[in-house]
Amino acid sequence: MDLLNTLVDKGLRRELPTREEALAVLATSDDELLDVVAAAGKVRRQWFGRRVKLNYLVNLKSGLCPEDCSYCSQRLGSKAGILKYTWLKPDEASRAAAAGVAGGAKRVCLVASGRGPTDRDVDRVSKTIEAIKEENEGIEVCACLGLLSDGQADRLRSAGADAYNHNLNTSEETYGAITTTHTYADRVETVQQAQAAGLSACSGLIAGMGESDKDLVDVVFALRDLDPDSVPVNFLIPFEGTPLAKEWNLTPQRCLRILAMVRFVCPDVEVRLAGGREVHLRSMQSLALHLVNSIFLGDYLTSEGQAGQTDLDMIADAGFEVEGAGTTTLPRHRADALGGGCGTQDATAGAGCGSHDAAGAAGCGSPGGGGGCGPCGDHGEQEQQPVGGVAGTGESVPAARTDAAGAARTDLVAVRRRGAGTDLAPNA
Repeated sequence: MDLLNTLVDKGLRRELPTREEALAVLATSDDELLDVVAAAGKVRRQWFGRRVKLNYLVNLKSGLCPEDCSYCSQRLGSKAGILKYTWLKPDEASRAAAAGVAGGAKRVCLVASGRGPTDRDVDRVSKTIEAIKEENEGIEVCACLGLLSDGQADRLRSAGADAYNHNLNTSEETYGAITTTHTYADRVETVQQAQAAGLSACSGLIAGMGESDKDLVDVVFALRDLDPDSVPVNFLIPFEGTPLAKEWNLTPQRCLRILAMVRFVCPDVEVRLAGGREVHLRSMQSLALHLVNSIFLGDYLTSEGQAGQTDLDMIADAGFEVEGAGTTTLPRHRADALGGGCGTQDATAGAGCGSHDAAGAAGCGSPGGGGGCGPCGDHGEQEQQPVGGVAGTGESVPAARTDAAGAARTDLVAVRRRGAGTDLAPNA
């Protein structure tokens, strides 16, 4: 297939495909799916070998967010039956993080609901970062706290944070259809503030909100322009009690095409399979490992993932290996560009990067509520419409995940009841 040969050649040279080529990947048929996965897999192996980075989420503060993000189970008006609790103490967060580290995670992602942190919140998180780093030598910490004010990124960096996550989520054109209490430009500015402070930037998207293929390509190209080190790809978890509860637009095949498109557009970036993989990819999760080089271990912010040991078995069974704490995640040219930040030690500039002497540089995805972190919540119950129509390139609309009576398959979404903020052991 000429398209795939062209995309592989461009990916191996770190050359950006055209928008038309990216759209064409999303428009490929199911008969061509394995060819698409194999082609994107060549690019993935060139820059990341067969390594899979494990990340672990700690939800520092859950629920009751004052923003109106339609996808999020933590929005203030959400009726989703999720856990709600205020800030974990540093020692509580450190104990939660230890479970993920014991399971093989090399990055701990600290997430808090809300529009953005106050200076007092930054102090809290700074103490938590220090506690985690004191107990876990060599572990990376990514913060995901929402919109940042002037100087807050510098303070987090000084406290030992390696990265900051803030997702763009969807295209600028349709952003106002999912959130009205902040803007797309606000999110871009926060990513740029993190980069200016020397933090490794992590920013990604949520697929499955009813967006068109054009929207998906637009947001991925916007991310490429921002140049984050990590791009988490979340698939909407349609929580009952949120405006997007009925948006079951994804099939495993469409998810794989989306991941392949992201890999072709961001060939040498850590692409992370994040929230919703168990719900939408289901038995085809292992195929996604040929496209991504990073996943979350265990549970998400407000939803359960598959068992941590199942994740590890899946990686081994698919012929991949867990990336160790002594391995640099990013290729040399990206690691060097961080100028001494996380993941900047020796890594070969291709041919799989090998195993070397530094912790990797990547970002914290942000699944959970509806597949995103950062600002998410609601001032009330605004019934918002899904973003645009599905399949902007003429692809037929995937069958919705509904039962015979037409009701949404809410049984596929398991609300988290364990780990941080509970008395039950975490799933790591």
